Amino acid sequence: MPQMIFVNLPVADLPAATSFYQAVGATKDERFSDATTSGMAFSDTICLMLLTHDRFCQFSPRPVADARAANEVLLTLSADSRDAVDAMVGRAEAAGGRIDPSPIED
Repeated sequence: MPQMIFVNLPVADLPAATSFYQAVGATKDERFSDATTSGMAFSDTICLMLLTHDRFCQFSPRPVADARAANEVLLTLSADSRDAVDAMVGRAEAAGGRIDPSPIED
C-alpha cells in the first residue's frame, strides 16, 4: 500500500469548507468523514482532513490559530499546465475563495 499524507486543517464552518474543496476538485471520502470531519481526497495518497475546531483540539492541546491574524498552513497542489492552474483558481474564486492579488510565478 502506498504511503498516504493527511493534512489536518481546522475550519470554522465544516459544510462550507467541504463544499469549497469539492468545488476545486477534491472528493469527499466517507471513510474519513463524520459530523466533525470531512476527509477530502485529492488523489489516492493525498487527503485533506477538514476538522471542526472542537475535533481539531482533540489532537492538539494548543489553541487553533486565528487564520485572519496568523498563517496556519500553506497548501500547494501541482497541475499539468498553466491553463489547469487558471481553471482551478477560477473554481476556487467561484466557490468563495479569495485570490492572491500578487501570486508568485514560476
